[in-house]
Amino acid sequence: MRALIRILTTLIGVAVAVVGALTVIEVLWAWWRPASAPLWIPWPQWLDQASTLTWQGTGPRVTAALVALAGLLLVLLSAAARRHHLALHDPAPDVTVTTSSRSLARVVGHRVRAETGVRSASVTATRAHVTVRAAAAPTDGDDTLRARLLEIVRDLVDDLPLREKPRVTVTIDSSRERRERHPEPSGSRPAAPGLRPGS
Repeated sequence: MRALIRILTTLIGVAVAVVGALTVIEVLWAWWRPASAPLWIPWPQWLDQASTLTWQGTGPRVTAALVALAGLLLVLLSAAARRHHLALHDPAPDVTVTTSSRSLARVVGHRVRAETGVRSASVTATRAHVTVRAAAAPTDGDDTLRARLLEIVRDLVDDLPLREKPRVTVTIDSSRERRERHPEPSGSRPAAPGLRPGS
């Protein structure tokens, strides 16, 4: 969401800069050669049309409604893109300490990937929930690994100075599920003992 906000602010900034540059050019051209004005933008015709408009007309009302709707949309996008901070226990009466959901996910992910039997892992964290999705190594049992990771992550979260302890969920991506999603090509399987390919 923050990437969308950056794109929108960049586009709006470029549009404002272009409008400002065109306005300066038109003003200088009208000051230098009043008889040949306007240069590019037909602002005299726009002024004549604007002088005939009233607030009782449909055009100004629709324009005002669209501008208000666009402003409300930008406010909602900005509110949704705000950083979600997690409150920590204050070390002193006048000190407030927070951390981000990304930092919490990074700490949990580093601990999970260091555990034996974990091939890879992805972690998402919010104020209320920590979700771990790990891929088990072929030599490790999925049920045993899930229980072990669940206990490890819960202990890790409990040791952190978080004011609100999030709920922990661990999902194991088993080797069978990986084979179903990414089946091996038939030509890549090794030949049976005693048999040669093509015999």
